[in-house]
Amino acid sequence: MPKDTPWGSMLSLWLVNALSEGEGAARLAPRLLEPAEQQRAAAFGRPEDRRRYVVAHVALRVLLGARLGVTADAVRLVREPCPTCGAPHGKPAVHGGDAHFSISRSGDVVLIGIADVPVGVDIEQVPRSDVVAELSSSLHRKEAAELAAEPDHTKSVAFARTWARKEAYLKGIGTGLSRDPARDYVGAGPRPGTGPRGWALGDVAVPDGYAGAFALWVGRDGQERPARCR
Repeated sequence: MPKDTPWGSMLSLWLVNALSEGEGAARLAPRLLEPAEQQRAAAFGRPEDRRRYVVAHVALRVLLGARLGVTADAVRLVREPCPTCGAPHGKPAVHGGDAHFSISRSGDVVLIGIADVPVGVDIEQVPRSDVVAELSSSLHRKEAAELAAEPDHTKSVAFARTWARKEAYLKGIGTGLSRDPARDYVGAGPRPGTGPRGWALGDVAVPDGYAGAFALWVGRDGQERPARCR
């Protein structure tokens, strides 16, 4: 299911249901997934985890192929250098750099973002209240204050949208959670904060019980571009 964004052709967002697409993805996987991906899928102990992984990675190749004008089995992915240590275990990228992408899965929903510029996406299931209490200290101090002001019945939803925005941004800049989540402000309110310089943050309409977000690089020439590493 494609999602509309204010960025037009610059960014495409897709939601994929891992339950309804499981059988089709399993049929395509032997032809589309690389050996390392097939080994990773086989290593999952629970069938539902294996299905979610296969659906996510098959869907990614199909969507990238459509974006690039090639067949899905012609899409080649590489690992870019880690922005922290330089080792080749960073963000997956398209060979040749013709598109940027990010992928996230939670429960039975997969969120995929494909863009002309660096992008990060994240989807989160709304957590239990005890999880919120445990992780709230990981937020930026302004986000923690905003979350504390939320009524109890909306606190878990507010935390999920905050965490989705934060992970989307951290994926976009290439560090993931190796960067302190408390360092950057993304906002805990109904609308994202203005975001770090050079980045646009947006929420994604997702099924009930989830929160989704994207972060898109919109910086000008001359600003420091993010490392292309997850």
